[in-house]
Amino acid sequence: MKEGVIDVLMYIFSSYADQDENLPEDRDGIDTDLRAAGFEPIEIDKAFEWLDGLAEDEDDLGGSQSSSATRILAAEESARLSYSAQGFLMFLEQSGVLTPKLREMVINRVMALESDSEVDTEELKWVVMMVLFNSADEQDENALMHYEDIVFADQPAIFH
Repeated sequence: MKEGVIDVLMYIFSSYADQDENLPEDRDGIDTDLRAAGFEPIEIDKAFEWLDGLAEDEDDLGGSQSSSATRILAAEESARLSYSAQGFLMFLEQSGVLTPKLREMVINRVMALESDSEVDTEELKWVVMMVLFNSADEQDENALMHYEDIVFADQPAIFH
């Protein structure tokens, strides 16, 4: 099976996100599960490094940003995100799903995917949900479920 890091991460998220508690701390058990599912050991290791980086991003991005500021993507960031993914990222921030801090975490995690290929909207949605799930302590469970509906909806959400 030739899969990338994003595929391993999507598998981890879809397998463990529905549990009531956070991801199991037992990496050996997750590793065994991933190998049984057919993922390559190198991709599994990269996925664990990506998840470690997600936790570090949350600690490192402590500065506050104005919600009225406009974020301009660097050339490397723009090259990694498809135009539709860039628009979707802007939509999520403007609709209040992502704070400036969470947006930066999403961009950092996209850049950490260790791939030269462009990240499309579907892959970006998974990254967004992993970032939101990781920062769930800042949000209540109903808000997180609502955000999941928005992120994976086929049409834009309507806010009242």
